[in-house]
Amino acid sequence: MRSDGVRAVAVTADRRLEGRTIVVGVCGSIAAYKAATLVRLLLREGADVYVAMTPAAARFVGPATFRALSRHPVVTDMWAPDSPWDEPHVALGERADLYVVAPATADMLARLAVGLADDVVCATALATRSPILLAPAMSDAMAESAAVRENTERLRARGVRIAGPARGELASGKVGLGRMVEPDAIVAEIVELLGASAGR
Repeated sequence: MRSDGVRAVAVTADRRLEGRTIVVGVCGSIAAYKAATLVRLLLREGADVYVAMTPAAARFVGPATFRALSRHPVVTDMWAPDSPWDEPHVALGERADLYVVAPATADMLARLAVGLADDVVCATALATRSPILLAPAMSDAMAESAAVRENTERLRARGVRIAGPARGELASGKVGLGRMVEPDAIVAEIVELLGASAGR
């Protein structure tokens, strides 16, 4: 009981991801700000979190934000001379218990569907043998396009888990399909995926 008579309530996570390493890939979308919340929630669940970003993502949220939250170096360039790893995409891919890309843009879905590796987010997806979870975010017109649907189905056929996109208010002000699912829903998907992989 506090001195003002109000009962203090401790807010604690279940730490369902204790001992797990989650790598978060962030793409260039206004929804990139939600990735910062995702990192915080993963840390509260006990996960060790590393972040990789596309150059476009850094236009929305700076790497310093994710470095401060994760307490690890943030990789934005596979060839950066100050990288802590010679091959950051391989190092991240090997240490990941799960790789989540949130937000995953329409461009990223296409790159992953054809196996491109020209940025650290794509390359980490190719280098990892962990489960992969994508949380798409884009305009309603893009989300409903045949190309995006085809790329999504191709990725699902390879065993990639895709959460969303959801219907809701978009950056354009319109309401429609394309909104990234909320960070707490992504965490729930991660917990489910890792629980399923542990049971194999």
